[in-house]
Amino acid sequence: MKNGIMGAAAAMFLVGTLAGVSGLVGAYPIYGGQAVRYLVAAVILLIITRVMGLRFVRMTGREVLCLLGLTLLGLVFFNVAVVESTRASGPALVGTVLGTVPLALALAGGRPAPRLLLGAGVVVAGATLATGLGSGTPEGLLWALGALVGEVSFSLLAIPLLPKLGPIRVSAYSTTLAVPMLAVVGLIDAGTGMLRVPTVAEALGFAYLAVVVTVVAFFLWYNSLPKLGPGRAGLFAGLIPVAAIVTGAVLGVAMPSAYDLLGAGLVVAGILIGLSAERAGAKAAVRPSEA
Repeated sequence: MKNGIMGAAAAMFLVGTLAGVSGLVGAYPIYGGQAVRYLVAAVILLIITRVMGLRFVRMTGREVLCLLGLTLLGLVFFNVAVVESTRASGPALVGTVLGTVPLALALAGGRPAPRLLLGAGVVVAGATLATGLGSGTPEGLLWALGALVGEVSFSLLAIPLLPKLGPIRVSAYSTTLAVPMLAVVGLIDAGTGMLRVPTVAEALGFAYLAVVVTVVAFFLWYNSLPKLGPGRAGLFAGLIPVAAIVTGAVLGVAMPSAYDLLGAGLVVAGILIGLSAERAGAKAAVRPSEA
């Protein structure tokens, strides 16, 4: 349980650093850049599977559909939706909508304990405050809601795959499948201009996104998800805007405001409330047997 908590927290914090690092690759064609990012990550993950002796696993038709859905919705469509929502309304709207991921995963996880729901609600409030409610457009909102669907799918569609494939195979297979999908989107969006030789700063940025935000964060998340379940694991998605605030301060891009710090405090408080739901449930289960 403790390893799952640490892994989920680290994974979502690393994903949150994406915002600060994205400035390094902001001038690169977006979808071509994402295809490069996942290609590098896929090569690394496939090498890891080979070194660890993890052979290819034959999947059932249902498992193949889950993997395709995970890749299409959780990786490709998520990236497209975030980009298009940002283009239409700026980053604040999509960041705020994605702040509801903990509540969405808590509800999707079955019948959540009241304390888990309370914790998810506090996390949502903190993430919203930390992100900031900006002025949006209907188009931006629709794309942001699409990004929310993609983020939830990234976790829920992985759950039936993880017991059989494990976190490394799920990460390797999904990132590999994402490359041609994103390449098609890139060709539609920018034609042959979807790729060019990156600058040194862009190359470093893509290396960080591929190795840290994709390979490491994907593994940590998928390793923690079965241990915690979607409801408790989802609480840590609230760390994404917190990590963005910390990264911005460390890189000297932006210093946090009082509202940012208050939002970060609410996120931490909500996570602690949500995690206490299991301890409370465990105590309740023990008492009848002790009577």
